[in-house]
Amino acid sequence: MKIRRSGERGYADHGWLKSFHSFSFAGYYDPQHMGWGNLRVINEDRIAPGTGFGTHGHRDMEIISYVMAGNLAHKDSMGNVKGIPPGDVQRMSAGSGVQHSEFNHAPNETTHFLQIWIEPNVKGIAPSYEQKTFALAEKSGKLRLLASPDGAQGSVTIHADARLYAAVLDGAQTVSLEMRPNRKAYVQLVRGELAVNGSNLSAGDAALIDGETQIQLSQGLGAEVLVFDLKP
Repeated sequence: MKIRRSGERGYADHGWLKSFHSFSFAGYYDPQHMGWGNLRVINEDRIAPGTGFGTHGHRDMEIISYVMAGNLAHKDSMGNVKGIPPGDVQRMSAGSGVQHSEFNHAPNETTHFLQIWIEPNVKGIAPSYEQKTFALAEKSGKLRLLASPDGAQGSVTIHADARLYAAVLDGAQTVSLEMRPNRKAYVQLVRGELAVNGSNLSAGDAALIDGETQIQLSQGLGAEVLVFDLKP
């Protein structure tokens, strides 16, 4: 297991957008951090009030948005016009090609969210969209499956060999995830403090895990965490 601290990530300040890049993205290039398994992008973005990403395109990528604060306004070429609040998970399969925009229309509130890209196991499919709400109670003291290849347990369906879980942990709450030994895992601490297999993480830190058979999360202090079970 390797710990990557928040401050080791790439960072870009565009004025309207402040973004931390866990892996090489746009103007940030680090050959040691090109992805992990089939996880290609985790950007922690903060969009200033009244600004956003204009219409742009994607192809052959599974894109997940996880909002922590504010609201993310989404509009795409499939006809979807949605607002994504905290607690919602959005999945967009770009497939053969999709255009979309993402804005923060609030006059006084920053939109804070994670933009996640996972490489698909099939290319050229028709683009599609899915959005679901996961209540805080579903994540409190337990790992809640958010995204999976088969839509298990009410998760959003991704066209990729990966599973994404979330948990909110505090105090004596402890959760664990059994891993097959040939899998990779990635733990992203969204907020608070947490121990991952005994190593302490603070907000923005991540753990890159390979070859472990169990991931144990404990000693949470206002912790919100994402856990990825990934293709080797």
